[in-house]
Amino acid sequence: MKFTIEKTEKYVLFQLHEEKLTSITAPDLKTELVTLNAEGFNNIILNMSDVKYADSSGLSSILIGNRVCANSGGLFVMCNVNDHVMKLLKISQLDTILTLLNTVEEGIDAVFLHEIENGLEDEESAE
Repeated sequence: MKFTIEKTEKYVLFQLHEEKLTSITAPDLKTELVTLNAEGFNNIILNMSDVKYADSSGLSSILIGNRVCANSGGLFVMCNVNDHVMKLLKISQLDTILTLLNTVEEGIDAVFLHEIENGLEDEESAE
C-alpha cells in the first residue's frame, strides 16, 4: 500500500496513494491507523483524494480508525472523498457516523476545534 504520513503535534495527516481501497489494501490501512493511535496520535485526518473506489473491507478499516480515535478522545476525519465512495458511505449510513469534510484544511480546523472543546470540558470537570 502506498501512502504518506505527515505528523504534527495535534494530528496526523494520512494521505492514501491508492486508487482502490479493497481487501488487498484495507488490512494495511487498518494496521497503520491502529499503530499511529498506539503511538499517541489521537487525531487522524485521512485524505482520500486519490481513492476512486472502496469496498466493504475498505470501509471496515476506516471504521476501525474512527473507533480507535474516538476511544482515545480524538477525532478521525475523512476528507476529499470522491462521489463513488461518498455514495457507498451514504448507502451504508456511515455518513452519519464519520466526520466527512471537503478539504484537508477543513479537517485540520475540525481537529483544532475538537481539541479546544476537549480542553474546555477538562476545565469544567476540574472545577
